[in-house]
Amino acid sequence: MQSPRMKLWLVLVLILFTHIKASATDVVVKDVLRTLDGLRKIHEDVTAKVQMAMRDAEQGDKLIEAVYFAKDLDDTFLMVMTKPESEKGNGYLKSGKNFWMYRRNTRTFQHVGRSESISGTDANAGDFEAPKYELQYTAAKEPDGKERVSEELLSKVPVYKIEIVSSVPDVDYPKKILWVRQDNYLPLKEQSFSLSGTLMNTQYYLKYSEINGHYIAVKQLVVDEFEKGNKTLWDITDISFKKLPDETFSKAYLENLSK
Repeated sequence: MQSPRMKLWLVLVLILFTHIKASATDVVVKDVLRTLDGLRKIHEDVTAKVQMAMRDAEQGDKLIEAVYFAKDLDDTFLMVMTKPESEKGNGYLKSGKNFWMYRRNTRTFQHVGRSESISGTDANAGDFEAPKYELQYTAAKEPDGKERVSEELLSKVPVYKIEIVSSVPDVDYPKKILWVRQDNYLPLKEQSFSLSGTLMNTQYYLKYSEINGHYIAVKQLVVDEFEKGNKTLWDITDISFKKLPDETFSKAYLENLSK
C-alpha cells in the first residue's frame, strides 16, 4: 500500500509532466521564458575556455580562442582573447548595464551594445550574459490576441515554435522565433530579426551539458542570414565553478590580462 506521502509525490510528478507536455493552445509564453531562463541560470561563478571557428565567405576561415569569466548572480562577465596573435589581449567586459570592448593595441575601452560582434564572428556580446528572456521579451500575438505558438518537429524532436518581441529597448534583436523542446523547454533553434523584419541570423543549440541541475549550451552554430556564407561554430570547454574575486570583473584586470 502506498503511503499518503508517496501518493502526493506521484500527483505532483503527474501535474508537472502534464504541464510540460501541454498542447500549443495551453502553452503560456511567459511561463516558457521563465522556465528557459531558470534552466540556464547557473547561480555560481564560471570560468571556461571558448573556441569560435568562423567561416567568412570573403575572408576565409578564422579560429579564435578566449578565456571567459562570469559571475552569474551579478550578470557580469569578462572575456579575453588568447588566439590568434592578431586578437590576443583584446577583450570584452560587461558590468551592470554597461558593455565595453577593449583593444590591446590602443589600450582603450569603447562602450558597445549587446549586438556587438565578438571579434568579427557571428557571436555577439549578448550571447555571453545571463539569459533573461522573461525580462526582455513578451509573446507576439495574432490580431485576435492569441499568442503565436505552434507545435512542430525539428529533426524528429517535438518542439514548440514561439514568436517573441522585445518589451524593453536594450536588446540584441527586437524579434525572435524560438524552437524549444516540448519535454523541457530548452531551445534547439533561434532566429533573430531586425526591426524591419529582416532575418539576421539563425542560431542552433547543438549540445547541452547538465551541471548541478542547470544547462549550459556548450556547442552552438550561428549562421549569418544577412551576409550569406558566413557562420560561426563555438565550443565551451574546461568549465569551472571556482569562486572568483570581485576584482576579476574590472577594466584594470582586463588590461592586466592583456599585457
